[in-house]
Amino acid sequence: MPSKTMKIRTGDQVEVIAGKDAGKQGTVSRTEPRRQMVYVEGLNMIKRHQRAQPSPSGQGPGKEGGILEMEGPIHISNVMLLDPTDNRPTRVGTKVNEDGTRQRYSKRTGEVI
Repeated sequence: MPSKTMKIRTGDQVEVIAGKDAGKQGTVSRTEPRRQMVYVEGLNMIKRHQRAQPSPSGQGPGKEGGILEMEGPIHISNVMLLDPTDNRPTRVGTKVNEDGTRQRYSKRTGEVI
């Protein structure tokens, strides 16, 4: 079973290292820890066909149908966090402070993220 926590969180800047969007960078908009997936803004775009739906009350416009473009999931192993100091991909480590709080840090530079 996958771990409940991931080293990449919502709002992090990441670079895709594998797949059709390899080399592109973006911000993580959503994570799914149970599936080990992340959604990156503007990357891995997929198309979904949606049927028009009437409004629940029967009055006013409902949801429009058509072809929707949205971000698809990317597995956590296919993205790397960008180091905030120089915007290069880095691995992430965690260390525990004296007061017991955990902090993420860049393995490449040692800077706290």
